[in-house]
Amino acid sequence: MTTRYRVEYALKTHRRDQLIEWIKGLLAVPFVLHSQPTAVSEESQGNVTQKASTAHRRYAEILRDVEALINDHSTPESQLTSSDRCLQIRHFTVAHQKAGTPERSKLKLLVPSVGSFFTPLLLEEAFIYQDRKRSISSRRFVAPSFNDVRLTLNTAQIMSLVRSGPLQLITFDGDVTLYDDGESFTDDNPVIPRILSLLGQGTKIGIVTAAGYTDATKYYDRLHGLLDAVQTSKLKPQHKQGLIVLGGESNYLFKFSSSAPSLLEFVPRNAWLLEEMKLWTEKDITELLDVAEGSLRESVNNMRLPAVVLRKERAVGIIPEEGRKFTREQLEETVMVTQDILQACPVGKRLPFCAFNGGNDVFVDIGDKSWGVLSCQRFFGGIEGNKSLHVGDQFLSAGANDFKARLACTTAWIACPAETVALLDELALLGKMESERMEGRNEG
Repeated sequence: MTTRYRVEYALKTHRRDQLIEWIKGLLAVPFVLHSQPTAVSEESQGNVTQKASTAHRRYAEILRDVEALINDHSTPESQLTSSDRCLQIRHFTVAHQKAGTPERSKLKLLVPSVGSFFTPLLLEEAFIYQDRKRSISSRRFVAPSFNDVRLTLNTAQIMSLVRSGPLQLITFDGDVTLYDDGESFTDDNPVIPRILSLLGQGTKIGIVTAAGYTDATKYYDRLHGLLDAVQTSKLKPQHKQGLIVLGGESNYLFKFSSSAPSLLEFVPRNAWLLEEMKLWTEKDITELLDVAEGSLRESVNNMRLPAVVLRKERAVGIIPEEGRKFTREQLEETVMVTQDILQACPVGKRLPFCAFNGGNDVFVDIGDKSWGVLSCQRFFGGIEGNKSLHVGDQFLSAGANDFKARLACTTAWIACPAETVALLDELALLGKMESERMEGRNEG
């Protein structure tokens, strides 16, 4: 049973995505006006169908307007060589972002926390696609939900990527995205054949994980199912080399190697670091981790947590004592206190970091996933953000380490490994539909 406390806690700002909540609020209006939550027996089936059709039309109109708000500063159609929407996507630029004044856009005024967009979002078409699957318009007691909007945004992003294709790079989080929390990538994981298919098409794959190890064996222990599958597959050698692992958010890079004992080969930092990352000094790194460790120890003492402090080369965190577990509130309090302290100190302004809730631990890493994704893009020759997709489960503004990936590329927010499988199937299906559409245009 959902308690009043849990409801109020879930409404806290740090646990909400403002864009999704805003869209959900817009969709609540036609739901209230047109849902008519009466028993089916009280009215004819035709009337129910008519109301569902009306709700569908109103929902689609709203999302078309939101799509226009996102795209209204894009290059005007009169300046394009064609009014074709695919070309419009290829030429997409947001004037306020390009001019360095995103705070002046109408969308920014309505949703102050909204970030940058790397592509248009085809929200109206995506809603029609998701409505067929989720029966959003036919529901009369359950309004369009957070998940309805989240999945519609995912589909809108996938549609845009396949139409402006090809998609050159997909990066994945590990836990909860590719496999269950705390588990490993086993050989029966349904994501494996989908990743092999992407590699075979020439799409680069990066696993960007918070787990920070200098030893490839530890990554093999977590990812052995995928690595073994790539090794034994019929993929061409150049396609196999399209798989990399970036650990510690943005600190340790390994590339697939058929000849390595653990099927991963360590890549020296000077081969992939961005120029900005080369400015991070060991002195600043040590100082930031010292401040973070002090904050973590203070939280352990203040909340009397059964915790062990763990210091690594480029990270520091707390893990529970054996057999113990932290509550969600304790984890988030620790993250927010530590984040606040680091943001206020001078070294926290000079050096990027990520303080995140790992489900039953809290860690502070040097760098974050935006730097991790950017490093993957550089390693593969300078792939642009509008040709990259990051898939992860943690996109809330606090204690979520996938959140910063939005600064580097397009993103898809999933809730479990099964949704990752569904997302990749959707990518394949929409890609096939787009190819058939383009073939039809060429024949015509």
